[in-house]
Amino acid sequence: MNAPTDPSRLKFGIGQPVSRKEDPVLLRGEGRYSDDLSLPGQAHAVMVRSPYAHGIIRGIETAEAAAMPGVLVILTGHELTAAGIGPMPVTVGQKNRDGSPARTPIQPVLTTDKVRFVGDPVAMVVAETAKQARDAAEMVALDIDPLPAVTEARDAVAPGAPLLYDDIPGNEVVDFHYGDAEAVAAAFAGAAHVTKLAIRNSRVVVSPMEPRSALATFEEGRYVLRMGSQGVFGMRGNIAKVMGVEPKDLRVLTGNVGGSFGMKSSVYPEYPALLLAAKRLGRPVKWTDTRSESFLSDSHGRDHDFEAELALDAEGHFLALRLTGFGNLGAYMSNATTLPSTGNTVKNVIGVYRTPLLEVSTRCVFTNTTPVGAYRGAGRPEGNYYMERLVDTAAREMGIDRVELRRRNHIRPDQIPYDAPSGMHYDSGDFPAILEEALAAADWDGFPARRAEARKQGKLRGIGIGHYLEVTAPPSKEMGGIRFDEDGGVTILTGTLDYGQGHASPFAQVLVDRLGIPFERIRLQQGDSDLLIAGGGTGGSRSLMASGTALSTASAMVIEKGRRIAGQALEAAAEDIEFSDGRFVIAGTDRGIGILELAAQARAMPGLPEDLRSLDVSTTDQYEDSAFPNGCHIAEVEIDEETAEAQVVRYVTVNDFGVLVNPMLVAGQAHGGIVQGIGQALTEQTAYSEDGQLLSGSYMDYGLPRAEHAPFLGFNSHPVPARTNAIGAKGCGEAGCAGALPAVMNAVVDALAERGVRHVDMPATPQRLWSILNEGVSA
Repeated sequence: MNAPTDPSRLKFGIGQPVSRKEDPVLLRGEGRYSDDLSLPGQAHAVMVRSPYAHGIIRGIETAEAAAMPGVLVILTGHELTAAGIGPMPVTVGQKNRDGSPARTPIQPVLTTDKVRFVGDPVAMVVAETAKQARDAAEMVALDIDPLPAVTEARDAVAPGAPLLYDDIPGNEVVDFHYGDAEAVAAAFAGAAHVTKLAIRNSRVVVSPMEPRSALATFEEGRYVLRMGSQGVFGMRGNIAKVMGVEPKDLRVLTGNVGGSFGMKSSVYPEYPALLLAAKRLGRPVKWTDTRSESFLSDSHGRDHDFEAELALDAEGHFLALRLTGFGNLGAYMSNATTLPSTGNTVKNVIGVYRTPLLEVSTRCVFTNTTPVGAYRGAGRPEGNYYMERLVDTAAREMGIDRVELRRRNHIRPDQIPYDAPSGMHYDSGDFPAILEEALAAADWDGFPARRAEARKQGKLRGIGIGHYLEVTAPPSKEMGGIRFDEDGGVTILTGTLDYGQGHASPFAQVLVDRLGIPFERIRLQQGDSDLLIAGGGTGGSRSLMASGTALSTASAMVIEKGRRIAGQALEAAAEDIEFSDGRFVIAGTDRGIGILELAAQARAMPGLPEDLRSLDVSTTDQYEDSAFPNGCHIAEVEIDEETAEAQVVRYVTVNDFGVLVNPMLVAGQAHGGIVQGIGQALTEQTAYSEDGQLLSGSYMDYGLPRAEHAPFLGFNSHPVPARTNAIGAKGCGEAGCAGALPAVMNAVVDALAERGVRHVDMPATPQRLWSILNEGVSA
């Protein structure tokens, strides 16, 4: 295709910083989130949750609650089972090291035998009003015999630890292993130096702006669920299995979503219970989580505990990397996942470095805590964090400059394509250049002067590097639909879903580039399972690669279809029709027709076959290869010696996200991920008591990062287009966390190095740093 000459394409095509189409509506308060929805005659549901982390259910007394004003129905797990509602969906892709399958218990929607974490749902009360439902829920009497609880993964596998399930010995779901253990052991035995670190990747509360909410109906023989999600197509399939119906008998609708970060991608117990209640009552039933409940009922993130080891030769070249540790799954598998601490750690831990051998051994275990699920990156930030902490520590132990150690071990551009020991095939990248650009942007050489000035102010200043690489866009199938509407607009249909990222503008930019359609004419249709023929949802930084590739395929289909229609309209052979800048023209002439005019004419053009009466197309595109965004973050942290408070005071990044369809939105995604990384590194601390009570169950006790924690974030780009998708993009949504965790924590340790500190676990709170500075407590 010729280079674009249309000014609209130059302004709104791929590569332009176009504002988000969604923002005017949202800023006017006209967005429609799940809790904004109401239907005539709706009832309200409230969940009854366990106050104990572990205990045997002896009885659930509902008679008094059922007699209270306005109460319509109370559902327990036994009622759901009797109604044919199946267990919660569980998928575990990993197997044990001996090849045997993972151990997965059957989880009813509402538990009937035991409670296994504080907040475990045991009943649903439905009443005329939300207040009546809350009042009645408080009157449901739970007869529970408390049992000892266990909250740490290491403790859960110890002899004599409380068992959450009788058929899961040692609380161990899967004993995962990857790599050649003998070859790795030989490399470590022959190494000139071995660096070891015990590293905790701390648990976080996901805490999106919008808590979960859902509104269920049973209409004309089929279920309808309006809810916040990350993808309606997959959600429909999973909920349909639980309900025991065909997917066609369930419709899932998602409007605006106020954040998710992975958490809203799963089926939760409230959803099947709501659907059954709506069918039973013959009226809509609505449920909205309170913020205090969401701390307990929404899946948490991270919580991995590893011993990380790096083997090096005498010159500092990496020989082998070994991780051995635990993944805490919480109490259930339905919205928990083993992937972050196993397969995704394997894929991401090598990062940008030549490392011949890799071994990862992970024991994924149940504990009496809120289930742990996907959280922004889901193993990608964790893997990069382990490697970058090892690199800095090894450099100090061997007396090699930490920048030089990275330079010696980079995968060089002339070694790409590169087959990593993780099984990943890196298709593109220039890691050495990105490091050098980041050092220059951060004024690395000027840091000693800044450190000296900080010392005069009673502050310890450190600088840290987070040189990351992520594996994004897992292979999957995605829908690309293009519909030419009668009002002259064009609608994109996709199975991905925008839950805050701003998909409408970059997706439209792809159509502007491929088809020359005016930007203002393009709409985005998403969030309705009835309109989809496929859809992997949004997650794994896949949306632009998946939907962009599918839309590119669909655009080619529109052009091919348009040639045939234009041939009829222009009285020429289809093979003589060319397409450029949104117009079909007869080759060698100036006779042509615009794509939107052709779409309008096709509806009424006589003599056209039925399949040519519209330019509409719908296709699914299967892409097989992941993408590999990478970059380098450099953070500077100051620790006040009087208060022990750490603050990020300087931050720069250089990133390779491949082709930037919309650089402004990419920078925004990176900034958001960086702030979340800073939060996990410095302020966010999830704490449980010995008996399993969540001690950090509100914003009074849990330290979300605030504006004051976000420094000016320098964003620089060094794009190397991906070869694995039609757009050339690499994904950016989770990369901020992947670079921020190691950059900030390496800076914290660097600030404390003069005090003999070797390692500090997240979060580096004032309490933890005070103990290190004033009490000599080991980190």
